[in-house]
Amino acid sequence: MNYLALGDSYTIGESVPLFSSFPYQTIQRLRTSGISIEAPEIIAKTGWTTDELMNGISQQQLLSKYTIVSLLIGVNNQYRQRDPEEYHKQFQALLELAIQKADGQSKNVYVLSIPDWGCTPFAEGRDRAKISAEIDFFNSINYSETIKAGAQYIEITKGSRDCINDRTLVASDGLHPSDKEYAKWAALLSSAIQNQLR
Repeated sequence: MNYLALGDSYTIGESVPLFSSFPYQTIQRLRTSGISIEAPEIIAKTGWTTDELMNGISQQQLLSKYTIVSLLIGVNNQYRQRDPEEYHKQFQALLELAIQKADGQSKNVYVLSIPDWGCTPFAEGRDRAKISAEIDFFNSINYSETIKAGAQYIEITKGSRDCINDRTLVASDGLHPSDKEYAKWAALLSSAIQNQLR
């Protein structure tokens, strides 16, 4: 089995060691449960928006198919105040590509909702309610497209808001998740993958 992870800073695990990122923690959990799977292939970069991810994918020599594909993208579209309709179209294209890379098996594509950075120390002094509302709107778009396509949706946004009261869920940069927060995502994703494989 192999795994392609597509995204931005949340997928590479900015500010934590690579092996603490959620794709690597997911692989570790799957291996512990007896599933033989290769190390994740990650196409992600800090700051990437949907169009930058698409461009990044186009510059890589990918395998023709993967057993599992995850997609987590959109926080930088929101942060840069990009048009939600633009996000909608570009997310659709990325989801189609993810399904294509999963050998046309939409059930093997896992979309993770966008976490809420408005709860982090980095957002201090900003309009946290506005950030949360915008994140929710972008997530309503990726959720509806994921369900329509028959792919799997992993809701991590609600849990990401716990960091407002628990700073151990935030990395040392005050913005990105800690290994502890990524472990929560990996638990949800690995559980969904195992359920799908049964």
